[in-house]
Amino acid sequence: MNASTRLRRLLVEHPFIVAPGAFDCITAKAVERAGFHALYMTGMGTSISRLGLPDYGLATMTEMVANAAAMASCVETPIIADADTGYGNELNMTRTVHEYERAGVAGIHIEDQVFPKKCGHLDKKQVIAHSDYINKIRAAVDARRDPDFVIIARTDSNAVHGFSEAIDRANAALDVGADLALVEAPESRDELSAVPSKVHGPCVLNVLVGGKSPLFPMDAIAAMGYRFVLLSDLLLAATVSACDLALASVHNGTPLVRETVHTPKEVFRRFGSESWDKLRSTQPQGISA
Repeated sequence: MNASTRLRRLLVEHPFIVAPGAFDCITAKAVERAGFHALYMTGMGTSISRLGLPDYGLATMTEMVANAAAMASCVETPIIADADTGYGNELNMTRTVHEYERAGVAGIHIEDQVFPKKCGHLDKKQVIAHSDYINKIRAAVDARRDPDFVIIARTDSNAVHGFSEAIDRANAALDVGADLALVEAPESRDELSAVPSKVHGPCVLNVLVGGKSPLFPMDAIAAMGYRFVLLSDLLLAATVSACDLALASVHNGTPLVRETVHTPKEVFRRFGSESWDKLRSTQPQGISA
């Protein structure tokens, strides 16, 4: 069963799915080991970790797909990947879908920002026309070669044209075949709780600590009617903080503590060293003089 089919089955079997955001093979493996049913390849984390650049639409489609492919190669957990705006018009959107399918991810989300975009929880965003957005979602749906590949339609129009327009765009995207809708950055409890009741299809919530949306426990979000939650910056923020703390402790002369440090052997085991050791043991040994 491929990743997209596994995700489709999850959506049927589980009323609520939490997908922590990962940005490389280390964090993808951590999400899988923690037992989550799905994971999210965050564009913010990808841009920062691979390019050292902010989430301002500076990562290309090729760079994003390469990261998605690397992550998909090391985990069985279905991956939802950030596909930004589709990287152009309807023709570009078609190629974007094909490339992400080839990368082995389970699905993507596509937004309606003007390209180059920026993180959905920043100010001064711009969005394309309603009709242009719906045409791009239709192109993404039509481009699927794998009928199970999941298309999430994200709209950032709440911050530009208001809540009513955001709901209209989400519903229009579902009408042309998107599987789920993501209204980005609801700015109050009332907006956040209203989305699932006003959108006539399954809804995704993108949660960022310190973002524009109020924070609620996962069970409260599920009770509002959301089907899927993306925790975009959870591991990115934790990684930055952990690096700062580890380096500060060494710089200040604090001895390294064994309980807080994984040995190389432990790290390698997490990434499959035992199976590689077995393979090595079956290979013919070299002849020494």
